[in-house]
Amino acid sequence: MEELSISMKKSAYSITSLFTGCGGLDLGFTGGFMALGKKYAKRNFEIAWANDIDEAACVTYRKYFKQDIVCGDITRILDNKHNAMFDKLMPSKVDIILGGFPCQDFSHAGKRKGFNSRRGLLYQSMAEVIKRTKPVLFVAENVRGLLTINGGEAIQTIIKDFEKLGYHVNYKLLMAADYGVPQTRERVVIIGTRADKLPKFEHDDYPKTILKKENRISLKQVIGDLERAKEGEVVNHYWSRAKKNKGQGNSVVLADKPGPTMRTEHHGNIEYHWNGKRRLSAREAARIQSFPDDFVFYPSTSSAYKQIGNAVPPVLAWHVATAIEKFLNKNLR
Repeated sequence: MEELSISMKKSAYSITSLFTGCGGLDLGFTGGFMALGKKYAKRNFEIAWANDIDEAACVTYRKYFKQDIVCGDITRILDNKHNAMFDKLMPSKVDIILGGFPCQDFSHAGKRKGFNSRRGLLYQSMAEVIKRTKPVLFVAENVRGLLTINGGEAIQTIIKDFEKLGYHVNYKLLMAADYGVPQTRERVVIIGTRADKLPKFEHDDYPKTILKKENRISLKQVIGDLERAKEGEVVNHYWSRAKKNKGQGNSVVLADKPGPTMRTEHHGNIEYHWNGKRRLSAREAARIQSFPDDFVFYPSTSSAYKQIGNAVPPVLAWHVATAIEKFLNKNLR
């Protein structure tokens, strides 16, 4: 029988994190943070290795998590497979692979290039890492648009490619607002389990919703205190001055409703505050994404917006991590 890794001996489950960004998914899995007035307990996961190509996001990650992240193109890192450098760059064995592979090309808001772009094929790099490290479980996250690209063929292609590696694969569309995130952000969460070690992660294994639609958290509840705060009075509380136009992101948010999806590529056209006097600040966007107030984004407001929009809401990730930890404890111990 293959030797189990140390994490299956009741220590923390080890994680390799791909397309990490500033670390929203990682924060949800490690837990132990305060967000939106609630404490999210530490989970039994630890990040062994992380990677992203965006230098600003890597700076933010290092400063918050107090650990390194390899900043570089994952495709180039994987090209070092015949080089001793590869072993230094990435652990050869971990329990879990996380990867919110780039989603802009699958997004309804984007140009929906899908597999016709280099970014749209980056899930294959994640598949290659899974093939080499053989984790017991992997988590891939993407936009709702992934489900409709090529008439639904894109998601099926991705699932089949993962299944060929020896994994049961399932996916579910989750609404962040149902889990205490003040944002109507929908994301596809794909979970694969190694067929020789674990049963399939079924729909019932995904986290149960905690809020009904009528009880979702409003923007007034989470950013109301910042409405009159002076610019710069709170860390990252700076906002875009892009002129209003007819493009996306020029609507005004509603105080008594959750916010819209915080997007990555908006070129400063982030939504206007309900007071109509200015756009949302980066700190307000971070709260809408459920980041803790001590999570500081570097080096600029425009970069902060991008990092925040790219991220998985930590609170949503925490609920997914909690469900996965329960599943692994039940089926591996």
